Amino acid sequence: MTEELIIAGFGGQGVLSMGKILAYSGVMQNQEVSWMPSYGPEMRGGTANVIVILSDERISSPIVNAFDSAIILNQQSLDKFEDRIKPGGTLFYDSNGLIHLPSRKDINIYHIPAALEASRMGSLKTFNMIILGAYLKIKPIVVMENVVAGLKKSLPERHHKLIPMNVDAINRGMEIVETIHLV
Repeated sequence: MTEELIIAGFGGQGVLSMGKILAYSGVMQNQEVSWMPSYGPEMRGGTANVIVILSDERISSPIVNAFDSAIILNQQSLDKFEDRIKPGGTLFYDSNGLIHLPSRKDINIYHIPAALEASRMGSLKTFNMIILGAYLKIKPIVVMENVVAGLKKSLPERHHKLIPMNVDAINRGMEIVETIHLV
């Protein structure tokens, strides 16, 4: 099993953190892992993306031209990466801020109303964990026990008290993911 994933959006949405948590979760699961972030000079509001590869076999290169899955969190990322998803692949998106919705018919498409749900939960910082939960519901490439271990590894110890809130957000994301199109 190999999963080549891109997570793309604005800086400040937790794109890189989400990728890091997935990467650490894969390490905890004894998988081969690659985590390659890319971001502009802006701290918040600039574009950010991360390529994460999780595999049971050695990873020959962190460079990926076509993805098994894409998590898209803004219009610029949808415009840039929708065509780079392999036919039969999977696209996850939060429609908040999107002008044009995904249009391909040869991929699986899921909507995650994460911005709305994070607002309802009273913590916008849980946005990325809601997204992660939805992704893991459809693509259970790592088990929850390892996701919690990945959270512990990626969060500074002073923030470990937030892990239960993050786990709740992951579980909520698993509940609210909506199927838009299946191939």
